Amino acid sequence: MEFVIITGMSGAGKSQAMKAMEDIGYYCMDNLPPALLPKFAELCYQSKRTIDKVAVVVDIRGGIFFEDLFKGLEDLEEKSIKYRILFLDAEDSVLIKRYKELRRPHPLNPNGRIIEGIGQERVLLEEVKNKADYIIDTSKLTIGMLKEEISKIFVEGKELRRLTISVVSFGFKHGILLDADLVFDVRFIPNPYYIPELRDLTGEDTNVKDYVFAWEQTRTFVKKLLDMLEFLIPYYIKEGKTQLIIGIGCTGGKHRSVAIANKIEDKLKEKGHRAIVNHRDYKLV
Repeated sequence: MEFVIITGMSGAGKSQAMKAMEDIGYYCMDNLPPALLPKFAELCYQSKRTIDKVAVVVDIRGGIFFEDLFKGLEDLEEKSIKYRILFLDAEDSVLIKRYKELRRPHPLNPNGRIIEGIGQERVLLEEVKNKADYIIDTSKLTIGMLKEEISKIFVEGKELRRLTISVVSFGFKHGILLDADLVFDVRFIPNPYYIPELRDLTGEDTNVKDYVFAWEQTRTFVKKLLDMLEFLIPYYIKEGKTQLIIGIGCTGGKHRSVAIANKIEDKLKEKGHRAIVNHRDYKLV
């Protein structure tokens, strides 16, 4: 029997993850008290294999019961019940935005600031996050992208890397990318803006891409950047980093940075990395 424990930060998408698991044939139980994990697993085993794939959501909504999680995991191991842990995470700013959109208080700090509740929760979940088999950072993921990630793990059986690489294009004239880990300035590349027939297009249009990559310095830059990332990524993973944000900036964030960000995302995916691209400013005037 496959037994998966879904946990993680409140607001990171555990409910959506559970729905995705149901869609691929898992019997799901939401908000199970951790102390009941061994008993629930035994009941599933005793179903004479009518239930062979199970996913349970365990999180801080269980209150003091969450303190029983590691005892529950130890009991599973003593009973030789194999399990995997899927941990859902997201950036603090994203979690705050989601709480505000839903107008919900944080369960650990219902009468106080959301950020304080998030901080308390991170401390409580640090140990279980370190124990997780899979970590998905949902900060930049749509519901569809989250379903795709879960399908890769539990249907296709692909190994999920613990690091999500977000490649973000932006325009310096609209302000630098504040949450980036690495920022690269591509304003040294000739600007398509000054070509009349390209001015109103974006880096996602073929004509702009062809212009940007017609220059030797563009191709050399992308190659050297990818070489550097291949060097850095294993060290980021080793230190436990789950998301790497790479900013690619040009003047307006519409032409050069967009084309190059797309190329970097494609190349990273070809090498097996979990990469997503986001264009912050390309729709701005």
